[in-house]
Order: sequence, then structure tokens, then C-alpha cells
Amino acid sequence: MDDEAPAPRPHRLSPSAWNRYETCPRMHWLSRQRLPRKAGMAASLGTAVHASIEDLLNLDLDSKSPDERGWLVKAADACLKARWEEEKAVFLSTPRRPAWSEKKWPDAVKQQRNGITMLLDHIGQRQHPHDEVTVGLWRRLQAQTLAVEGELVTNDGRLMGRLDLLLADVDEQGRTTGWLVADLKTGRPPKASLKPEVNRQLRMYRDILLANNPEAPPVRTEGWYTQSTGKHAAEGPSVLEEAYAAWQATQPTEVPLEPTPGPDSCGGFCDWKAWCSHWWWWRHESGTLHREDFADTVVLLHELDPSTGAAVLEPCEPLDASGRAIPTGQHVAARFDGRGLEVVQTLLSEGHQGPMFLGSVMMNRQVWRIGPWCDVLPWSPVSA
Repeated sequence: MDDEAPAPRPHRLSPSAWNRYETCPRMHWLSRQRLPRKAGMAASLGTAVHASIEDLLNLDLDSKSPDERGWLVKAADACLKARWEEEKAVFLSTPRRPAWSEKKWPDAVKQQRNGITMLLDHIGQRQHPHDEVTVGLWRRLQAQTLAVEGELVTNDGRLMGRLDLLLADVDEQGRTTGWLVADLKTGRPPKASLKPEVNRQLRMYRDILLANNPEAPPVRTEGWYTQSTGKHAAEGPSVLEEAYAAWQATQPTEVPLEPTPGPDSCGGFCDWKAWCSHWWWWRHESGTLHREDFADTVVLLHELDPSTGAAVLEPCEPLDASGRAIPTGQHVAARFDGRGLEVVQTLLSEGHQGPMFLGSVMMNRQVWRIGPWCDVLPWSPVSA
């Protein structure tokens, strides 16, 4: 009997997908097309820090004496190193990536330590030196940890989120008075309150948890920023009604969703520009093409010295919103180096001809630089 094709995965909406859809429906659509994703050092560092903190909370300490000290720092280092190497292997196996930076290791250590400090703060021990934390104290923290790295899904399967930590709030008698959803954030902390999209993300976690647990105690939600040890509460009404409306609007389609060109989408970060012509046309029409220190472009490659990376590029302009590249006749001196040079050489060895998409090119100099951080991809926009 022939093997049956696997059933398609049911459509689910996460906070990140919701944010992408609101920024630009075409961006959301492209993110679901199994296009090659880009690995980033910041994301890999964040994953390693998250996972190492979760590993510490899951440690089996039954064989240790409750009074033992000095174990936590050693265990933290071991957990972080293991996760760091794990993330490094995944990162280096991803074709679309910059160079791995070992220089980020001290930042990972700092952020992991700050995460531990915030955990200790939850049990009233914020100032407790890590090397003086006893096994008994950590077991107390573990006892108040209800869930670690769990997937939240509504009972109907439509909405989802990924829970970092679910902790119990307890009173002086040790009785549970509420639940805390704590979301670890390794990015830049807010100056005051949470950004609206982050606030909504955390409220969505809260609301899914409450929908799945009608008898739950009061639930509060915080973003825990490991760069600063700052905790920021997410407050506001339920977002479930809006989330279900977004779920309906983001149903998978064969036809690309309409774009919303503008500074927030085409002018900012988008991982899928190499497959979308609308950012390019918007840049061209708004007069902002090649007007930044680091800019995206579509070019023809005329010359490349594989030993030095010296190159001659011809910037292209879009014919229209279709993404058809029109040569300008202008020639620009450029230099590929690091991963940028490796990837362009790979493309040429595979027989690529025609326009290339270059992401985040350093243009604030006479010779454009396409360095390790840059995208170098065939220019292949999705039609329509």
C-alpha cells in the first residue's frame, strides 16, 4: 500500500506570526513558504541562555546535601557551555547565516547570571550570592516552578504560544496565591513600559492559560530582561477576541497576501526581502533606495577577484512592482569578505546568473562592503 501523505499541520497563530501579519500580510505569507531562514547571533545567544536557565530549573538534585554550596555556578557554566555548543552546531549548519562570534560568550554568561538573579528574586533572595546558594534554596525555587519551556495551545488548537516559565506566587505560609508567567527576554530592555507588541504577546500567553484553566488562581505576566534584570509587567484586557480574528485573517492561501509597503515593513527589518519586490519598488518610489549607511540592493555582478573579494557591481532599479530588474549602467566598486565572499563564490559555482539580492551592504564609503553579516541571495521575487 502506498504511503499516505502526512496530514497538513493545522493552522495556528502565534504572537510572532500575528505581529508579522500586522506589519505586512505579504511578510507573513512569505514566512510560511518554507523559504531558507536566516540564523542570527543574537537569536542563537538568546536560545542558549534560555535553555541553560531552564536546564538549571530541571536539575535533579536528589543526590546532593541540602546545605551544599558552590555547586550553582559550576552547574550554570556547564549548562550554558553545553547549550552554547549545541546552538553553534545548529548555527553553522544553516547556510544563510553570518559568522559565529565567540566574542559574545561573556555576554551570554552575564545574561544567564542575570536570569538566575531574577529567579532568586522571585523567592525573595535577589541579593543572594550565586556561589552561596544552597541546594535547599534552589529546591525551594524548583518547588515554585510549575512549568518550564512549555507549549501553550488553546483547546481548539487555533492559538499558541511558547511559555518560558510558569511560577507559583506564594504567601508567607507557603500557600499558592497566584501564577506568574515569566517570559525571558535577551534583547534590549524597554526604557519604561513594554512595547505594545510585547505587552500583547504576554497577555496572549496569560489569556490562553486562563482559557485552558478556568479554575486557575489570579495570573500575572512579566517580561524578564536578562540584560538588565528588569521585570516589566504586561497588563490590559483579554486579547483572545482580536487573536481569533487574526487567526481567521491569516488562513493559509495559495495566492500571496497583499503587501503593505512603507517604512515599518519595507524600510525596516524583513527576513524575506529577497523574495518580495514591494520593498524595492517602495524604496525606489520614495527616493530612499541606497540612501542609508547599511542598505539592501539588487545588483548584477560583473567582476570578482576570488582571492581578495574585490568586485564590480551594477546596481539595478525595479521596472515596476513586479520586481523585474533593470540595469542602470552605473558601476560600483565593492568588496566581499568573510561569509559574504564564501556565499557569492558558492552561488557562482552553482551556476547562478542574473541579479543578486544583497542585504545590509555597507554603503557609506567609496567601496561598498558586503561583509559577514550580509545576505547574498539570488534575486527571485514571488510574482503578484
